[in-house]
Amino acid sequence: MESLEKQLICPICLEMFTKPVVILPCQHNLCRKCANDVFQASNPYLSARSGSTVTSGGRFRCPSCRHEVVLDRHGVYGLQRNLLVENIIDMYKQGNTSKPVPEVKTDQPMCEEHEDEKINIYCITCSVPTCSLCKVFGAHKNCNVAPLNDVFGQQKVELTDCVSMLVGNNERVQAIISQLDETCRAIDENSRRQKSRVCETFDHLFVLLEEKKSEMTLRINAEQEEKLDYIRGLRRKYSEHLEGTAKLLETAIQTMDESEMAVFLQTAKPLLLKLVEGTNTSHLDKVQHGYENMEHFKANFDCQRKALAQISFRNSHAAGAMIKTAEMLIYLL
Repeated sequence: MESLEKQLICPICLEMFTKPVVILPCQHNLCRKCANDVFQASNPYLSARSGSTVTSGGRFRCPSCRHEVVLDRHGVYGLQRNLLVENIIDMYKQGNTSKPVPEVKTDQPMCEEHEDEKINIYCITCSVPTCSLCKVFGAHKNCNVAPLNDVFGQQKVELTDCVSMLVGNNERVQAIISQLDETCRAIDENSRRQKSRVCETFDHLFVLLEEKKSEMTLRINAEQEEKLDYIRGLRRKYSEHLEGTAKLLETAIQTMDESEMAVFLQTAKPLLLKLVEGTNTSHLDKVQHGYENMEHFKANFDCQRKALAQISFRNSHAAGAMIKTAEMLIYLL
């Protein structure tokens, strides 16, 4: 009979089912009111009719197995009533009118060293949850301890603060990535502008200067690719950092949903250290101001223009003078 009583207890209100409904397809049961409370909590923005019946559908998770339940426009009131369970409850109540319904307690982790002792304190020295006997007689008798709920509240606050810091840090990293993207575009634009100017200048020097024009263009291309490779590599590092902290953030949020204090504290401390580490971007390089500038490739051809003005066909030495002037132009470039 004790086993039967446990099967008739709602996992939400911990009392015997009242108008039990079947949560398809996992086949677990809930009181219809408890199912509606869970549904309302999971769908706070859905409109309600008569203060309780949700009419726009929605979804929530079964509290027994975490299976996702999708409801139609009738909401919880569209779930099938479990008449078999209702009949069993009626017969049970008729045969046990004087017997109180046992209280169902949630499982609590037990101490590994003392199997009959629940974990109810936290060892500050060792940063682990433990039991009272471990403090009195066991490995933690010389350690500083504190009530489990005090440390639970403190570390949950710390974890919340770290999550907030990490979210803010991720926003800053995303802003840096956007700046890096803009720097890439500025480098491309400035490189195209400077190459155009160089090409326009070289076009006036005709065939004799084509070789030098190609050489200078290649120099710009080389620095452009060097800078772009650096910026892209830096952007990749920031993206990898952001991806890692996003996963860490997801883990932290999932940890915050843990309601069991001991289980939470077993993972909170190392997670806090990782979160603090995730906010540090000092190991990532920063782009220096004006890094995208390509103005140092701007060429001055005043001397070359003066040399070109000296080319003359007035005497027999014109051909030699042209060759000599051309050689001087190439040297000056």
